[in-house]
Amino acid sequence: MGGVTKTASPVRRGRSLRNAAALAVLLALVAYVVVQYESGGGAPRCRVHTAEGDGPGAGTSYELSPEMAANAATISAVGTTRGMPERAVTIALATALQESALRNIRHGDRDSLGLFQQRPSQGWGSAQQILDPVFSAGAFYDHLAKVPGYSRLPLTEAAQRVQRSGFPQAYAKHEPDASLLSAALTGRSSASLTCTAAPSTKTGDPAKVRSELVRSFGPEILPAIGGKGRAGAPQSAELMIPVNATRAAGTGGADRRGWELAHWAVAKAEELRISEVSFGGRVWSADEADEGWRSAESESAGGTVRIRIAR
Repeated sequence: MGGVTKTASPVRRGRSLRNAAALAVLLALVAYVVVQYESGGGAPRCRVHTAEGDGPGAGTSYELSPEMAANAATISAVGTTRGMPERAVTIALATALQESALRNIRHGDRDSLGLFQQRPSQGWGSAQQILDPVFSAGAFYDHLAKVPGYSRLPLTEAAQRVQRSGFPQAYAKHEPDASLLSAALTGRSSASLTCTAAPSTKTGDPAKVRSELVRSFGPEILPAIGGKGRAGAPQSAELMIPVNATRAAGTGGADRRGWELAHWAVAKAEELRISEVSFGGRVWSADEADEGWRSAESESAGGTVRIRIAR
C-alpha cells in the first residue's frame, strides 16, 4: 500500500523556525563574546610589559583585569613594606595566580579561601581575615620568610614549601607573568604598568585613597600623605606624595619607590576612582589610558607622585 505523506502543521513549522532563529542568535552572541574577550573588546584591562628593544625578553607583556592588578599591587606593597626582596614578591604573585587567578574568591577546595586559598582550619586565620588581601598576603610572607634560602630555590619549590599543594609543579608556569608584575609593582621597571578604566560618573574619595595607601604600605607612609591634601582642578582632588618622605623600597632609592607608588595607584585606579597619576615626567590618565604613560615634563618631574581622584 502506498504511504501517506504527512506534512508538519503550520504551528509546528513556526515553532521550529523560532527555535532555529533563537539558536542562531545565541550562537552569534557566544561568538561575539569570545571575540570580544580575546581581543579585549573595550573591557577594562591592565597591561604590564618590559621595555622595547632587542635584549632577551624585550617587548614581553601580560594582560590582566583591573581586579587582578589591584590585588597584585596589594600583594607587592605588603611584601616591600615588610622588607621582602623582589624575588619574594614574584613567588607570592605566582602563587596567587595559580591558586585564585589573583581574585579574592570566597570558595575553594574544602575551606580554602581568598587570594592564596588559605584554610582557616589549618591555622591561616579566620575566614574574614583570609578574605582581607592585606592580611592574606602578610600571612603568606610570614610563612615564606621561614623557608631557608627561599630566594635561591626554584620558584615552584619555594611556593610549595608554603602552600603544600597537591599540584606542586603548577606554580612554575606563572613565573614569567609574575616576574613582569613584580618588576613593575616594586618599581624596578618604570612606566611599565597601565590600565584602562570603565567609564563612570562616580566620584572618588581622597580619604579612602589615603586609607588604602596606609593599609598597603603601612603607617610609615603617613608623613608623606598626612593632612587632607590640597584641592586640585574643579573636577578632581590631588594627593601629593613626596617620595623622599617615604621609606624607600629595598635599595632602589627614591626613583624606584616613586614608580612603586605610581604603579600601585594605576592598578587601583578603577577601584578607587583615580583619574590621573604622574611621576618622573610621565603621566597616566584614565581619559587617555590607551596611550599609556605619556611624557609630561611639567608634571611631577621631580620626586613627587601626584594622584588625582575623580570628583
